Amino acid sequence: MLEQCEGSHAVAQAVALSRPEVICAYPISPQTHIVEGLGELVKSGELKGCEFINVESEFAALSVAIGSSAAGARSYTATASQGLLFMAEAVYNASGLGLPIVMTVANRAIGAPINIWNDHTDSMSMRDAGWLQLFAETNQEALDLHIQAFRIAEELSLPVMVCMDGFILTHAYERVDMPDQAQVDKFLPPYEPRQVLDPSDPVTIGAMVGPEAFTEVRYLAHAKQMQALDLIPQVATEFKAIFGRDSGGLIKTYQTEDADTIVIALGSVLGTIKDTVDDLRAQGHKVGVLGITSYRPFPISAIRDATVRAERVVVIEKCFAVGVGGIVSRDVRSAVRNRPQPVYTVVAGLGGRAITKDSVNKLLLQAMSDKLDLLTFLDLDWAVVNRVLDREKAHRRSGPVAEGVLRDLGTVHTRLS
Repeated sequence: MLEQCEGSHAVAQAVALSRPEVICAYPISPQTHIVEGLGELVKSGELKGCEFINVESEFAALSVAIGSSAAGARSYTATASQGLLFMAEAVYNASGLGLPIVMTVANRAIGAPINIWNDHTDSMSMRDAGWLQLFAETNQEALDLHIQAFRIAEELSLPVMVCMDGFILTHAYERVDMPDQAQVDKFLPPYEPRQVLDPSDPVTIGAMVGPEAFTEVRYLAHAKQMQALDLIPQVATEFKAIFGRDSGGLIKTYQTEDADTIVIALGSVLGTIKDTVDDLRAQGHKVGVLGITSYRPFPISAIRDATVRAERVVVIEKCFAVGVGGIVSRDVRSAVRNRPQPVYTVVAGLGGRAITKDSVNKLLLQAMSDKLDLLTFLDLDWAVVNRVLDREKAHRRSGPVAEGVLRDLGTVHTRLS
């Protein structure tokens, strides 16, 4: 049924249709409306057979989900930004224990300075924690990916993060096709856990593993992620058969068949990039777009095959590793290794800065002329940056910092003599 609703409401409805048995909630913007919506559904009785647990922190939220999942309950929670960092220990525990928890990450910048707006720094900080990570371009995809996430998580017995851009998607009103309960029940069978804690048959989970077995444990975690590379497209195909639309999968391509330049990105920015590519195509430029839905596991083969004819690849990413550069682009380079095509890194949209068609258009024209730096910060205010850098440089030469260093060096010299 077509419905005009907020992205958070669409996700709450999708989670409810998936029949969770435990929802652990701690509010942090911009995911708050999701758990609020689920709380209302539980309170009203519309979502039956589900325990809604308010906890005192994000760490507690995932810790409770770990306990409920281990006890055999379909479990869900949501978080964002510093909340994801606060639960970091539990994030690793959930994947290490092989528990099929589904968690929404409403992507938001990490401070200091404090910033509540969107970028992908939070999810990327946990990219190697052993969770599957699926990124939504639209609210329809966010809705669909949550339903698929429960199926994928439970077939593999692995936790899944569904990542959706904070405010851009969570608080945006869009038309979505809301499935009915019968459709979801046909697609998502009742949860049959692989491991269940049973008081009548007590066991210990998460016990210490020594050097003689830890490498094997980690390899098995990697092997299960590799299994997901086959399962995720399979689940997307089955989803289409029941719901009648393409959603999910590893990657999605747009006008890439004859493209000389392919732009790669994750999340809601793909819409802006596609609109820009349409304009450039009308001008005769052969540009295409590759959207990554599954960031973990990373679809190396799919990206390598989709970019085989391109002369260059431009990665636009809402995150970067300080002191190194691009995060997504480093993974893309591993996919196109041993090829002559350059991979340009464009860091954009940090802390919610708008990524406009005009900026993307200029960027791609530069790239097509091979005049783009390998690492570019889109719309960076160089006047501000240079003013700060010049002030820092002056401090180092003659300011208190330099004086302190000279004084310390003099003290050391006196002692040595």
